[in-house]
Amino acid sequence: MNLLARLSLAAVLAVFAAAAQAIVVTDERGVSVDLPRPPQRIVTVLPSLTESVCTLGACNRLVGVDRYSNWPESVRALPQVGGGIDPNVEAIVALRPDVVLLAKSSRVTERLEGLGLKVLVLEPKNHADVRRVLDSVARVIGSDDAPRVWRDIDASVSAAAQSLPESVGRTRVYFEVSSAPYAASESSFIGETLSRLGAKNIVPGSMGPFPKLNPEFVVRADPDLIMVGERSAQGLEQRPGWSRIKAVRDGRICRFTADESDVLVRPGPRMGEAAALMARCLQSQAKR
Repeated sequence: MNLLARLSLAAVLAVFAAAAQAIVVTDERGVSVDLPRPPQRIVTVLPSLTESVCTLGACNRLVGVDRYSNWPESVRALPQVGGGIDPNVEAIVALRPDVVLLAKSSRVTERLEGLGLKVLVLEPKNHADVRRVLDSVARVIGSDDAPRVWRDIDASVSAAAQSLPESVGRTRVYFEVSSAPYAASESSFIGETLSRLGAKNIVPGSMGPFPKLNPEFVVRADPDLIMVGERSAQGLEQRPGWSRIKAVRDGRICRFTADESDVLVRPGPRMGEAAALMARCLQSQAKR
């Protein structure tokens, strides 16, 4: 084979090699995002996405995260690009990311794309979403570990459910996400976990995954048990009419620490740990 032929063959092989590494992922918008190769510089602007990237083995490729990403410990040392809804575009661009992973609720997606950045919109709200997002993130980083991660989550939730007595099934639960109040309904990933644990959620899925409630709704629903982060729980008993709620009257309120709340409200690889926290609350405070 002469030199010209060898060079031509090498060029063809290089094209095939590049094509083999190319990645196409369809995000939450239905937009197909093309990446020429697995990204080596990733910015995440949602804590659950940060945790997913790390759990799938690509924490070392993160070059920036949102201000709320704090797990695993190593991400605390990374540059922060602001909040998830309105991150600092200039800070993101300065990090020269190969791809930016952010939520559908973010207001900067089009601006980032207009600046030439690859953007993948991923925002899990229920268990099926979490599984799909893990698959998408794994595809982006070139990992085949998503099925194992999901099996671990699913097995941990099942183990938490099996640890509980049947009496938990009589417990009507109100899970408050924030003090507005926003609640986790039956159709949210939190609500689906509660259901697998055998508890009854007072907020129907028809209201959306995380509806903002009229506080009177909770008074009328009269839950047996309240789950709430300690940051949102201040003054809970003094809310108008809430002293009449069975859970408040009987002191059946689980107040989760800031670290525990982070685990509970992030739809990602720590959902099994979240199920264990909820199960522990049900075990200690539920109606008997």
